[in-house]
Amino acid sequence: MKAASVREIKYELGTKSLKELMELCLMMSKFKKENKELLTYLLFEAEDEHAFVESIKREVDDLFEEINIASYYYIRKRARKILIHIKKHIRYSKKKETEIELLIYYCQKLRKIKPPIWNYVALKNIYERQIAAIQKSISTLHEDLQIDYESDLEELLDY
Repeated sequence: MKAASVREIKYELGTKSLKELMELCLMMSKFKKENKELLTYLLFEAEDEHAFVESIKREVDDLFEEINIASYYYIRKRARKILIHIKKHIRYSKKKETEIELLIYYCQKLRKIKPPIWNYVALKNIYERQIAAIQKSISTLHEDLQIDYESDLEELLDY
């Protein structure tokens, strides 16, 4: 089966009734966990972005507490998994401010890991790639917002 284009899907959705659209959304939510998470964000959390960001930060705190620090290998695996989790939620939001806040928070948590990430090249590279992503995202914001995030970024660059 070949998937239809976004344009075709948009047109077809325009022909459906409200009840049919609701049934389609519910059916989609049953197939993949990500679909259900996206619907949850859109229906319940999109209106209060600050609360959404805070809930993700709490999840990240819990995930960082679970890291096995016995080996850099385990730290790297878990750090990548946490980053994938954060990026998934960033995709839901599509807001640069949310992306910047969550990536800055991730980098702050990564810096606090003991043993230090600077002793392991793979973790240092993950950190530096996220710093580059933060810088790129900040450059797309309005000047007033850029100034707000620059101080947090400067703190992360002092390693």
